[in-house]
Amino acid sequence: MHNIMIVAETQSYIIMSLKKRFEELSYEVLLVKADMDAISRFKNSNAAILIYADEQLAGQQQALNYIKDRAVEDDTSIFIMGDPDDIWAVEKLIPKHMVPIEFKRPINVAEAGTEIDNYVKKYGKHNKKKILVVDDSGAMLRSVKGWLEDHYQVILANSGMMAIKYLTLNRPDLVLLDYEMPVCDGKQVLEMIRTETEFADIPVIFLTSKGDKESVLEVMALKPEGYLLKTMPPADIIHAVDEFFERRKAISSMN
Repeated sequence: MHNIMIVAETQSYIIMSLKKRFEELSYEVLLVKADMDAISRFKNSNAAILIYADEQLAGQQQALNYIKDRAVEDDTSIFIMGDPDDIWAVEKLIPKHMVPIEFKRPINVAEAGTEIDNYVKKYGKHNKKKILVVDDSGAMLRSVKGWLEDHYQVILANSGMMAIKYLTLNRPDLVLLDYEMPVCDGKQVLEMIRTETEFADIPVIFLTSKGDKESVLEVMALKPEGYLLKTMPPADIIHAVDEFFERRKAISSMN
């Protein structure tokens, strides 16, 4: 049975209807207000978090930041329902690339429940290889997720520090790392990965726009598992990732 956490300030008719719909779909439903202490009491890893946005909830900045961090740590998808203005207010704190589907009012509860259930079953936590994509561009993160999510579990981090925070709690099978990022660039992220014993052996492939000879030599001196250009056709990037895992599988079978 999957868990879904519904975050709402009131247990209104629509919230109770959503609860009933998810129970029909065999979910355990956790109803909580946007309160950090209340949310933190539920230690279970959720298949999804559903935020019902209204003006009151949009003002709970501390709780929304906590939800964002917890979703990253637990590899959990976030869905948002509400009026467009309230959704927009919530997404100022929870990046849009972390929200695969928005539901704008009026909401068909049965259809929304089915859509979330289908997403969880298709892209949720299961036996797919886990890839952490690190890039400060939300557009690039969404593109890479779209290219890879049919065959891989894709986790997104929009900064080097967010990536390191994720790695301290979870272990991906591969990191696709942008080289040029503000504050903490790809070189610094890779250096931090390699100096931490518990995740020093996590493979890293750079995915960057820098293709000049000097940049390539500088990046390869850090000894990543590979180097891909963002300008490559998406099919070539997918193929390179597939090949990487095929090579790892072949090496593993020989040992």
